[in-house]
Amino acid sequence: MQLSLAQQCKALKLANVPLIYQDLPFHEAEQYLNELFAEELRVRQNKRIDMLIKTAGFPNSKSLENFDWSPVTMSETSSKTDLTELKFIERCENILAVGAVGTGKTFLATALGLRACAKGKAVRFFRCLDLVNILLENHRLGRLKKMMSLLGKAELLIIDELGFVPLNRDGAELLFNVVAQAYEKQSIIITSNLQFGHWNSVLGDNRLTAALIDRLVHHAHILAFAGKSYRLKQALSGLKDTKNDNEEAEIEQEMNKCFPFPMGEGKGGWISSS
Repeated sequence: MQLSLAQQCKALKLANVPLIYQDLPFHEAEQYLNELFAEELRVRQNKRIDMLIKTAGFPNSKSLENFDWSPVTMSETSSKTDLTELKFIERCENILAVGAVGTGKTFLATALGLRACAKGKAVRFFRCLDLVNILLENHRLGRLKKMMSLLGKAELLIIDELGFVPLNRDGAELLFNVVAQAYEKQSIIITSNLQFGHWNSVLGDNRLTAALIDRLVHHAHILAFAGKSYRLKQALSGLKDTKNDNEEAEIEQEMNKCFPFPMGEGKGGWISSS
């Protein structure tokens, strides 16, 4: 019995052809088939990108076109081109975004991750504490090897907000295993509000901290973020009519008490490991 067009396309894994073949102009056979298959490939690619973004687990959508680079200082060996054109992923290099709260670290990490997905690259995004809790749970259930294998398939791992919550010893060791597994095989983006010299307050062990940082910085673009919190500036902008400059300064001082470093600290200070 003759199969229908839809059945034949399904057997050939051309799922979109039955939906689009009538919408394309026909001038000659080769032209028509070229446009038909090109449209099939385009739809497939878009679906793959959508799946990559969904699997990555981004908290929201951000665009590099809307990113303000002015708070960012990077070394002479790094460039915006290396980052925005994703050359760092091709070379299995890392990005360490370190600096004050609210200055755009997560924004940049998310935007780079989304661009990587748009280029067909596998990405996974985790807040640091969430990742550690997932690792601990998989370890408890005897599924850690499978979880590590899944993480190892990503071309880019994004670990956000390292520094807000101290980790227990088991959690810190599991996080180190993720970094060690990725070393020279995958790219990692880490955002942190802490200088490197204070990461031991999160990881709880000086040797473990030194070993983790050593693997991260060996092939890394270190970005220092300075300035006021973008979210704080937005909040204060709505108070301009009712708050004078002294009151605004008082609010910022209260915010600074919540964080380990002043929000307006100089750019170079965030890189110090002393």
